[in-house]
Amino acid sequence: MDKTNLTTPLTKRRSELLTLKAYRLISLADVILYDALVSSEIIKLAKPTAVKIFVGKRAGHHSLKQEEINRLLYRYALLYPVVVRLKGGDPLVFGRGGEELLFLTSKGIEVEIVPGISSILGASAGAKAPLTHRGLSSSFTVISGYNPEKHNWGVLAKLETLVVLMGTKYRREIAKKLIENGKSPDEKVVFVENATTEGEKLIFSTLGEVAQNPPKVNPPALYIIGSTVGVGMEVLKAKTTKVFCETSA
Repeated sequence: MDKTNLTTPLTKRRSELLTLKAYRLISLADVILYDALVSSEIIKLAKPTAVKIFVGKRAGHHSLKQEEINRLLYRYALLYPVVVRLKGGDPLVFGRGGEELLFLTSKGIEVEIVPGISSILGASAGAKAPLTHRGLSSSFTVISGYNPEKHNWGVLAKLETLVVLMGTKYRREIAKKLIENGKSPDEKVVFVENATTEGEKLIFSTLGEVAQNPPKVNPPALYIIGSTVGVGMEVLKAKTTKVFCETSA
C-alpha cells in the first residue's frame, strides 16, 4: 500500500446498539451517572424525572475524581431504588467498572452488571475487519496504549490481531516497537475514530507508514493491527448493491 491513507466516513446511531436490558433500565432509572462517551440520544431515553449526572473522564480532563464518583453512587443507591451507572462500551473493559463494583459491594450495595458492546467489537464491525479469520488469525489481544513502555513488545509482536485502546497519542511509538521486535512494516493497520457513532471514521495504513509518517487521528480512537484488516479494506473497496447484515442470536 502506498502512503495514501484511505479514509471512509460512515453514518451510525449508537443508541441502536443498546441491549434490550440496558434500554429498559435506562428508561426506568431514578438516577443516571454517565460517562463522556455516552451519547445525548441515549441520555434522552431516560424518564423526565430522572436525575442525570455527568461524571465523564477524558484524557487530562476529569469532571470528578473516581473517589467522588464512588461516593455519589453509594449516596444515590441509599436514596433511590434504580440507579444506573452508564458507561461507554462494556463496563468491565477499561472502564473502571471493577473498582466501582468492589467499592459498592464493600458497602453492602447489590450491583448488577449489564454487559454492553465494547468499542473493540464496534470498531471491528465498522471497519469490516474481523478480529479472527480462518487462515489469517485465530486469536486477538487487547491492550491499553496509554503507557506503551510497560508492555512486552517482544511478546506482542508475535501475536496475530492486536487491538490498542487509548493509543492514539503513542501510535508512532507503538508501530516502531512492533517493527523493532519483528512485526512486518507491511502489516495492515486501521484506526477507527468515534466507533459506532455518526462521526465514525476509518483510516487505513500500514505499520511501517505509521512508524514513519503517522496519519492524523483524533481521539477517541482505537488501533487494529493485523492481516485481518485487509479483509476490511477489500470489502470496503468492493462495489456492492445489496445490504447484508450478519448477526448472532
